[in-house]
Amino acid sequence: MQPDITAKSWIMVATLGLVWGASFLFIELALVGIGPFWLAASRILFAGLLTAAIWQLRGGRLYETTASAHWAPLLTVGVLSSALPFMAISWGQQFVTSGFAGVSMAAVALIVLPLAHFFVPGERLTLRKTLGFLIGFVGVAVLIGPEAFQSTGVDGELLGRFACVLGASCYAVSSVVMRRLPPVDPIGLSAVTLMIGAVPVTVLALIIEGLPPVPSREVIAVILILGLVQTAAANLLRVMVIRSAGPVFMSLTNYQVPLWSVLLGVLLLGEAVEPSLFVAMVLILAGVFLSQWGALKRLFAR
Repeated sequence: MQPDITAKSWIMVATLGLVWGASFLFIELALVGIGPFWLAASRILFAGLLTAAIWQLRGGRLYETTASAHWAPLLTVGVLSSALPFMAISWGQQFVTSGFAGVSMAAVALIVLPLAHFFVPGERLTLRKTLGFLIGFVGVAVLIGPEAFQSTGVDGELLGRFACVLGASCYAVSSVVMRRLPPVDPIGLSAVTLMIGAVPVTVLALIIEGLPPVPSREVIAVILILGLVQTAAANLLRVMVIRSAGPVFMSLTNYQVPLWSVLLGVLLLGEAVEPSLFVAMVLILAGVFLSQWGALKRLFAR
């Protein structure tokens, strides 16, 4: 199945970049009244139950053909696309700078490239595509700045860095596995994988943080937004992009997330505008255009 990159694909990827870039603001607000593990569990549980309800109203059918359920890849996607990265990155950010966490998320694109080359039909690695992704990665590094790689002096920093890279690797592997599934209903796939991911996160939240707290109304509202928009809606969009346009195209989102995070900080929080922001923006856009030049030509030729 060759990647089908259309105008709709570009709109979905751009939307995902904005939605996930804004999630940092909401997570910071939510952590005032709830621990990181229960925050992850609440997001995934709410998003999973909501998506599952919509899926059942649509008939509750997962595979669009007579193919039987393949639970091994579904379990893999469920754990690697939500449970493990949510926990790993939240835990890792206790020990590393937010800049390093941002760079590690941008590395998803670089991890996806070789995996897709070998395991996804139609995603062959080319020199142009590789150069484009490398330029985009440099843009993200410029955006976040040299502090991303400075030591925090906190015990456990090495493990924290490993946890962030592990989270990025999980997203990359799950994207490739998801692309290789037989034809499925995107809402059903999103619901099933979210519910699978909710189980280990909830169990670990109980073990590590105990019973869930009773947060304030404001924190509950933030959690609902995170569950509805940043998790349920975004996960569905992610599934649709990967299943149609492929995991390599989907990885363009990871270049946008830190860019939107910085821009929203400037627009909503009044943070200073650094000159590096404009340099990074040019590099990121140049990398995206270079890596996806073929798809752009086909799009404008229609």
